[in-house]
Amino acid sequence: MSSLNQQCADRIDKDSERLAKTIAERHCRLNPLLEARDGEAGREKCLQDTKYQLAYLVEAIRSDSPILFNDYVHWAVTLLKGLNTPEEDLQDQLRIIGDVLRETLPQDEAVLAGSFIDESLATFGGFKAISSFISEDGPRGTLAREYLDLLLAGRRREAGQLVLQAAESGVPIPEIYIHIFQASQREVGRLWQTGAISVGQEHFCTAATQMVMSQLYPYIFNTARCGRALVATCVSGETHEIGMRMVTDFFEMAGWDTYYLGANVPFSSVISELKAHKAQVLGISVTISSHIDRARALINAVRADTSLDDIKILIGGYPFMIEPDLWRVVGADAFATDAAEAVSAIENSLPRS
Repeated sequence: MSSLNQQCADRIDKDSERLAKTIAERHCRLNPLLEARDGEAGREKCLQDTKYQLAYLVEAIRSDSPILFNDYVHWAVTLLKGLNTPEEDLQDQLRIIGDVLRETLPQDEAVLAGSFIDESLATFGGFKAISSFISEDGPRGTLAREYLDLLLAGRRREAGQLVLQAAESGVPIPEIYIHIFQASQREVGRLWQTGAISVGQEHFCTAATQMVMSQLYPYIFNTARCGRALVATCVSGETHEIGMRMVTDFFEMAGWDTYYLGANVPFSSVISELKAHKAQVLGISVTISSHIDRARALINAVRADTSLDDIKILIGGYPFMIEPDLWRVVGADAFATDAAEAVSAIENSLPRS
């Protein structure tokens, strides 16, 4: 990243509370119908939305990636449509963010931040609807659809039995993970984003899938060990852990010993675990673009410990799928789009034993 990008992002980040209040107050003042429609709750929501927008903007600027902010705007537009909220509300808010930043920041930083806002505004009208992640013509598509339909109907036990029967009939566990679990989880996210299901249904489907995954562990933990270890974590603030759990299970199936730490683990504890288990790889998951800098900070902390010079760092998550070179920007050694690719990406980067 350039020093200008870093300076601009840091300045907005440090002043984000005041900036958000200024932007939200101006938005409500210039759009009286907004407050008339939603009242005091609308003012609070406007303020919270502004904080989110600034957080995503900060990470996009820091990573020098307009596509990250554009993608967030696309996500927000899709969400608003599901809530029957005019997308003009978001356009107005983005324009006000641009105006306030131009008034507040030093000229060179104002120009930089303004360019991100202007590019995001130019994308309105060109957004395409997000297609379903489950195709019945695709691999195990019929099974994935049946599994998800059962979960959405609250029939968790039957969904689990469906998967267990598939495993017992010879469907490879990696195929179940990729074509059923991964596809259905991505589809659940799409359905929530478009307003087709509630957040409660989304959480239920995720929790149920984690439970079903655990029932497959007898198939997973019977692989001969290869003498290598992976320590895995999600950055602080992440609530979407299932992707990294899938990654660790794939490493287990490849004979690795894995140690999943969850989220919100202090950097010092991650480093201690890497040493305690003599790990060859640290896996990091980031699903939300506004958390990218937390991954960068963890990577920097690991790199600062010279006793861990041989550690390979694998990173993954949604932001890295939409910005192909982002994994290099944050200092990782490898990136993968899914659990199967994660194992091959790392094993190809390690010396042959």
